[in-house]
Formats: sequence, structure tokens, C-alpha cells
Amino acid sequence: IDEIFKALLAWLAPILSFTAEEAWLVREPGREGSLHLETFPELDKAWRNDELAKKWELVRDVRRVVTGALELERAAKRIGSSLEAAPDVYVADRAMLRALEGVELEEVSITSAARLIAKSPPEDAFTLPDVPGVGVVVKLAQGRKCARSWRILADVGADPDFPDLSPRDASAVREFDQRAKEIV
Repeated sequence: IDEIFKALLAWLAPILSFTAEEAWLVREPGREGSLHLETFPELDKAWRNDELAKKWELVRDVRRVVTGALELERAAKRIGSSLEAAPDVYVADRAMLRALEGVELEEVSITSAARLIAKSPPEDAFTLPDVPGVGVVVKLAQGRKCARSWRILADVGADPDFPDLSPRDASAVREFDQRAKEIV
């Protein structure tokens, strides 16, 4: 964990200079010098996972197609935010389908919902020439807006204790409240 912490701080230092420096000093009290004078750490070669990198390259390709479709919808004023969308994502390629197994497409796409359909995209689907076999048809998300996640979901209000939250967010708030009580 210490190696990960140091690497992340080194990478974030050019962007979040004061925050990274403060975190460095808290983690390394009494250390002389600045994080900004350190060299980037050499990472252990065992951490490299080419198979995982390829999987996420494919996931990012699918996400680019979704993002392109969302931008057209935003430009046409049919949606304001990506969270107002629930895209149908058509994927014909088996390797891409395998890469998307276990991936919450709505989380990666920053939409309220997403449906993965394992077949060739219809003619009216948005596609990108460099991502063959992937197409997106954007639909509007159905339901109410969750006050915590801002996702539009059909089950917002299902928890009577939290009428403006989705069950997932209600559970998170309930757990947070419980842990806060344990601390006090």
C-alpha cells in the first residue's frame, strides 16, 4: 500500500501540487525536502497485467461509442446530462462481450442505466468507424432522480425511510449513519 500511495502522490503532484505535498508531509512527518523534488518511482514489473489492460482498452472503446451517442443527444437538446440517458449498447464482437462481463456499463458510461445487447447494432444506432460491431441507441432514463446519486431510476423512493433515494443510496446512507453512531 505504501508503494501505491507514493506512486499516486508522485503522479498527482503536478496537478494537485499543494494537496499532494500536504499528504506527503502527513505520511512522512519530519522528512526533509519536498515531494516535488522526488523522482517518479519505478514500479514492480509483476504489477503489469497485459490481459487486464487489453480488457479495459476494449471497455474504453465501448465507452467512447456511448459518449459519442450521448453528445449527439445533448447537442440535439434531448438530454442535458448523461444521467438522463439509458443507452442500449449493441455489441457483436465476442471479445468485447467477454471484456464487458462483470462491468457495470452504466457506471463506466456515467448514465442512469445501460443495457448490453449481444447482437449487431441496428441501422439507426450511433457507431464509430474505428470501433466496429458496437452501436448505441440512446433512450431516456425512466423514473425519478435520486437526490444522492442524481441517477434517474424507477426504484427511487422504495425505501420508506429515504423517499428521495434509490435503495442502493439508501443502504449507503444507512451504513454511513450506523458507522457514525459507532464512532461517537
